[in-house]
Amino acid sequence: MENQICTNCGKKSRLNCENCESSTCKYCMQFIDDDRFSLQTEQMSIPHSAYCPTCFEIHVAPIVIIYNQTVEKAKNIQIYESTQGKETRFLKRTEKPIHVEQCLDRAETLLRLAFSAAADGFNGIIDVEIKPTKIRNGSYQTTIWSGTGIPTQIESRKIMKDRSLTKNPN
Repeated sequence: MENQICTNCGKKSRLNCENCESSTCKYCMQFIDDDRFSLQTEQMSIPHSAYCPTCFEIHVAPIVIIYNQTVEKAKNIQIYESTQGKETRFLKRTEKPIHVEQCLDRAETLLRLAFSAAADGFNGIIDVEIKPTKIRNGSYQTTIWSGTGIPTQIESRKIMKDRSLTKNPN
């Protein structure tokens, strides 16, 4: 094996960028983990797992920026469960429901539903139903969560306020 030199910093390297095949040391190499885009329901368009800094900035950084912006939007999505029919009765339910399966807990299920809605440009999810499923394997037991919800554009004037929850309802 011949000695290769990192194209970024000049140190010895044994790694190559999977995109452009340039030699890069392990300190300069940008690695993409399998769970980096864990909220994304469909497969990302990132074919490789190791990039040199130049290829990372060109091919991966724009996708990471869009993903992070969508995650921030998902944290601000309004969520109404199916039991909150009084508040959401004036909202349209024209979109197809979003389905999420195989989640570790309730919070992750809600975040995945919100991410899907935010990626499609919606600001709320209504009629959310989350169901736990117990899986038993001998003496080991775990719970897998799944959920559904209808994405929608929520306008604050169409939301009925529940007056029974305020201190002074009139």
